[in-house]
Amino acid sequence: MSSDLKKRKSKVLRSEGGTPEMKRGRGEGEQQDVHVYSEEVELDSRDTEQDYLQYKESCESLATLMGEIQELKASGAKEGCAEVEQRRMQSCIHFMNLKKLNRLAHMRLKRGRDQTHEAKQRVDVLHLQLQNLLYEVMHLQKEISKCLEFKLVENVLFYNPNSKKDKMLCKMLTETEVNDLQISKTCILFTVEYRKHQMLAEKYKESQTTKEKIQKSIEVKKEHLRSLQPGLNAIMQASLPVQEYLSMPFEQTQKQTEIARHLPPPLYVLFVQANAYGQACDKNLCVSISGDVDEAKALSKPPEDSQDDESDSDAEEEQEKTKRRRPTTGGQLDEKRREMLKRHPLSLCLDLKCKDGSILHLYFYYLMNLNIMTVKTKVSTSTDLSTAISAGCLLKSDTLLSCLYIGDQGRETPNPANRYQFDKVGIVTFSDYVDELGHPYMWVQSLGGLNFPSDTSESVCVGSSLSASHMESTMKLLRGRVQSRLALHKQFASLEHSMIPVSSECLHLFPAKIISRLARWTAIAYQDYMELPFTRHVSDAGLAKETDLYFMSVVERGTARLQAAVVLSPRYPEISPLFSLSLSWKGERSGRTDDNLRAMESEVNVFKNELQGPRPGHQLLTNQIARLCVCLDVYLETEGQDDSVEGPREFPREKMCLRTVRGPNRLKPFKYNHPQGFFSHR
Repeated sequence: MSSDLKKRKSKVLRSEGGTPEMKRGRGEGEQQDVHVYSEEVELDSRDTEQDYLQYKESCESLATLMGEIQELKASGAKEGCAEVEQRRMQSCIHFMNLKKLNRLAHMRLKRGRDQTHEAKQRVDVLHLQLQNLLYEVMHLQKEISKCLEFKLVENVLFYNPNSKKDKMLCKMLTETEVNDLQISKTCILFTVEYRKHQMLAEKYKESQTTKEKIQKSIEVKKEHLRSLQPGLNAIMQASLPVQEYLSMPFEQTQKQTEIARHLPPPLYVLFVQANAYGQACDKNLCVSISGDVDEAKALSKPPEDSQDDESDSDAEEEQEKTKRRRPTTGGQLDEKRREMLKRHPLSLCLDLKCKDGSILHLYFYYLMNLNIMTVKTKVSTSTDLSTAISAGCLLKSDTLLSCLYIGDQGRETPNPANRYQFDKVGIVTFSDYVDELGHPYMWVQSLGGLNFPSDTSESVCVGSSLSASHMESTMKLLRGRVQSRLALHKQFASLEHSMIPVSSECLHLFPAKIISRLARWTAIAYQDYMELPFTRHVSDAGLAKETDLYFMSVVERGTARLQAAVVLSPRYPEISPLFSLSLSWKGERSGRTDDNLRAMESEVNVFKNELQGPRPGHQLLTNQIARLCVCLDVYLETEGQDDSVEGPREFPREKMCLRTVRGPNRLKPFKYNHPQGFFSHR
């Protein structure tokens, strides 16, 4: 084994240039032939095949040495023994040989790439030279063809009297020859001009012929279109019944489009965006224009600058004859107010149809001098809505669209400039004219593309982009508002007859037997609500606003009488109703004096998500009232009986409760567990 290693070592040393002794001997004997070693020079004399065989042999030797080192260590050889160190030294020599072969391979690769790049550059240079030569050949061919086409007179000389060469030529030539040269030049110039005029004349004739053909075709088409007009009118008249049957009023749409030209810019923006939204997303949205078209046309025309002097003199004579009394200051202010609050003669109507057949009519107006838009509303249904007295305020124009967006009550003008205009004519507040002119909600201005600066505005949009960004969300809110109000209207009709409507989807929220009943449901005013003693904590917290609706419900069972004051937000059911309770039984109790009444208020106010029902949650109010009746049953049935009183209990236990009371506050179990059917504490 040692002899083989010595042979391999000597072979490697020979490949590296010999042993140190050999190098030293050569150095001593060949001192006159000393030169610097370079691998690039050595690369030219080496063979790639030999390098590959040497690489393969080094790898095999290295693998053999690694195996021998592993065997020695496995047999118990210590670290640093002579045999292991010898094999490590031999392995290092093989590693150095592999590194050298790797460098030579990279140098060969770089040399090959450089040679390839140089060859490509030579090819590119030759290709560019070829392209230049081809371009020159093509240019010469064009010049030759031009020369061959221009054949006039053979052996013609061009004479230039200002040229020294031509002057020397004239001295050598006779007078006759000079005249001949001038005649030849004149002949050539005349020939060139003649050919130019001839070509232009041919182009002119061609253009005239083309023009006549086009004019004839235009006249034929015009005549054809004139003959089509009576037929088209007859077809449109005959197709009116079909348009009505298919709900495709093309003629009506065309008339509306013509009238829309005379709309003011905000109403026109709303007209275009509403039509686009109706065609793309909502087929139940209808848009129409109403008003005096002739008056709108007169407004759009510029005023006449010139007036006849005779008409002025006649007007002055009439004023002198009639001797009209000068108007008072109050009359002038009234006239200025009417002029300032004047509406545009054209208005826009949007009919928003709901799934139940009800229609929300929105009438949009534009106040020209105030530069704001207003809206009036009306709801039409297929059923009679006059049965519920307490629901009279639900569909009123003043409250129907109030707070459609948060804080938007529509009582004051959103244009800051109107405040200065009102001061000039003595208008204190715009809310005095809302019933007559309509409500100037902020979302109405957005639909019309009007934007007024405010502290809360984050971005500024104008025109159609502002209207389009608000159109879809506003239409959804309007339809949701109408549906929620109609649902409340139906519920109020049942509540006024002491019936609590509970849908089949919400029956599992309540026990099968509810003894307490709704005795009364009425609407109350805001001031009446504020005067109630058990609602003071709600008003102090700022949860009762003038824009909200207020109702009073009375739940009775035996001698117990529970009053519930309800605050209903205009944004119901997004904002849930708020209940305040007062119990008349063995004295007066409220949520501020009785912990159990406070717990009953929490059942309907805090845990309202349990009573939401199916989306969109229109049954929340009736579910809250039903839960209130259940809580009153639990409250009365779990109340302790006086042992000194003989006879049966006034409120026998009908509900199953795990514990009647709990804790130092003696709270009662108001939580109903379905489907087990028992009540427990929260």
